[in-house]
Amino acid sequence: MVRPQATLFGRRRGKRLTARHDGLMQTALPGVALDASRPIAPAALFPQGVCELWLEIGFGGGEHLAALAKAHPHVGYIGCEPFRNGVAKALASIEAEKLRNVRLYEGDARAIIEALPDAALQGVYLLYPDPWPKRRQRKRRFLSDAMLSRLARIMRPGAELRFATDIDDNAGWTLARLLRSPHFIWAPESASDWQDPWRGWPGTRYEAKALREGRKPAYFTFRRNQAPVAQGPNGPPAA
Repeated sequence: MVRPQATLFGRRRGKRLTARHDGLMQTALPGVALDASRPIAPAALFPQGVCELWLEIGFGGGEHLAALAKAHPHVGYIGCEPFRNGVAKALASIEAEKLRNVRLYEGDARAIIEALPDAALQGVYLLYPDPWPKRRQRKRRFLSDAMLSRLARIMRPGAELRFATDIDDNAGWTLARLLRSPHFIWAPESASDWQDPWRGWPGTRYEAKALREGRKPAYFTFRRNQAPVAQGPNGPPAA
C-alpha cells in the first residue's frame, strides 16, 4: 500500500520552459515516467533487463544521473525530482545520449520509495540536498530516522546509501542519524573515505558551486546491514 506523501517543501517550477524542453515534457516524459500510485515491479521497468537498480533522490538537472546511466548501461536508474525544469533538462540528456536505462518521477521521492518492493535497490544517491539551515527547518531534511527505516526496507543487504553535502551542519546532523540507525553501517578506513568522491564521480553543478565558494564537500557511503533474523514465539531459530 502506497502511503500518503509528506509535505513537499521548495519550489516546483522555475523559468518558463523553452519550446524544446516543453516539447520533451509532452512527448518524451510519458515514455520514461513512473507511476507511483501503484506498486512498482522493478523487473518490468526495463525490457532489455538490468543487473542492478539504483535510485537518485533529487537529481537536479540530471547531469549525474545521465552520466551514470551512460557509463553503466546494464544498470537501471530511477531519478526523482520535483522541480519541473530539472526534469526537462534530464529528458534532454536522455534523448541526446539515447539512454534506455533511466526512469523518471516528477515529484516527491517519498512516493517512489513507498511504491518499490522490499530489497529492490542496490544503491541510493542523495547529493547536495537542501540543507534547511535554520534550526526550525531541520525537520525538513530528508534523511530522518523514519526515512532511513523506509529506505532500509527497499535496499538489499550490502546496498549503498551515498550522501554528499557541502554544509557541515547538515553532514553532522545526517551522520548522527545514520550512526544510531540499526539498518546502516558506516565503516571508513581513513579520512579519504569521506573527503574524496566516489570512483568514476562525474561531479555536479552544485559541487562546482561549493568549490568555487570555498566549501569542502563530504562524500559519505553507508552500507545496508544484514536484515535481522525474524524471531518466533520461542526465540531465534536453532543454528
